[in-house]
Amino acid sequence: MPHRIVVLGAGYAGAFSAGYLARQLHTDDFEITVVNAEPDFVERLRLHQLAAGHKLRQRPLAKVFAGTGIRLRVARITGVDVEHRTVTIDDGEVIDRIEYDTLLYALGSTAADHGVAGVAEYAFHVAQRPAALRLRARLDELGEGATVLVVGGNLTAIETATEIAEARAGLRVGVATSGELGGWLGPKARRHLLRAFDRFDIAVHEHTTIARVEQDAAIAADGTAFAADAIVWAAGFAVPPIAAASGLEVMPNGQITVDRQLRSVSHPDVYVAGDSAFIIGENGHPLPMSCASAGYTSAQATAAIIGDRTGRKIKTTALTYFGNHISLGRKDAIFQLVDDDARAKPGALCGRSATRIKSAIVATSGWAISHPTMGKPIHKYRATTARAHSPALVAR
Repeated sequence: MPHRIVVLGAGYAGAFSAGYLARQLHTDDFEITVVNAEPDFVERLRLHQLAAGHKLRQRPLAKVFAGTGIRLRVARITGVDVEHRTVTIDDGEVIDRIEYDTLLYALGSTAADHGVAGVAEYAFHVAQRPAALRLRARLDELGEGATVLVVGGNLTAIETATEIAEARAGLRVGVATSGELGGWLGPKARRHLLRAFDRFDIAVHEHTTIARVEQDAAIAADGTAFAADAIVWAAGFAVPPIAAASGLEVMPNGQITVDRQLRSVSHPDVYVAGDSAFIIGENGHPLPMSCASAGYTSAQATAAIIGDRTGRKIKTTALTYFGNHISLGRKDAIFQLVDDDARAKPGALCGRSATRIKSAIVATSGWAISHPTMGKPIHKYRATTARAHSPALVAR
């Protein structure tokens, strides 16, 4: 019977990992199943563009995985039982259970409401495609002079605010952030950021903590009400509660605790890639939830799966975070490098050059995931039965 590998999630981390494993592992020995809630690969890095009104390229997963031997299940994952090695899924018609021998958990993250009242009921976000489409529909309803308030001051908030301001010039866009807008940036990058916000006429409300969201206003902790026709919540990310409910060892925020090879420390037959993994990078800080981290963790997790299941030496992937790449509309951007302590370096690449680099990175990532059969070897590595099913491996 083939060794059953189940991959949960087909975002950047999950789709890349599944394609790579399918290319490397022999089909006689391994069976790979991918479970994803949507039928398409979603470029999360472009969801703020989708919300603003731009059209994104459609990449059906059935087409992406065609010819790889990967089995695709389009369904919502409702639970994981790590003791019995099963995943419960719901495709809208049937509730089913999938058994696995090896699980790769790559469910990513969504917007974090931080327990703020009214966010779930009244706010929009851009962390998932259905949410981005709901925001887009709301923006389509708004007339000239309507107000959009983006809550948050980090990358997603900045990209969303500038994209909407550029694409929807008739709207009045504002940002409310609990700290300084782009306060983590170096001086050059922050000056460029503030000039961009001035150019787009985006109102900035710094040191403003939103304590409650209502249908037509965001209420700050000091009682100040910011009237808005649409409130976009971009104040951080949270992982799904599935891992914590499964019995896996997790951090207080729900991220799965893993070893250096991205194995769960409590259940080594579960590997983790992307935002759901809590792992310390080379600089001694936890890797942030980001596309870059998805790449590093995917490479390490797949190397560990291949090594553990075929007896090959496991390659170590450097977990290095280089910086922040922030788009400011379609024609402007910032690339802020960070030092070994994750602090911004004084210099930064700004403007069209940064835009071209980010566009190339995003386009290359999308293309690579859409072409999983490009590259060698093809179905090369065979399973080592003693290692793949060793009780010592499961118990360690």
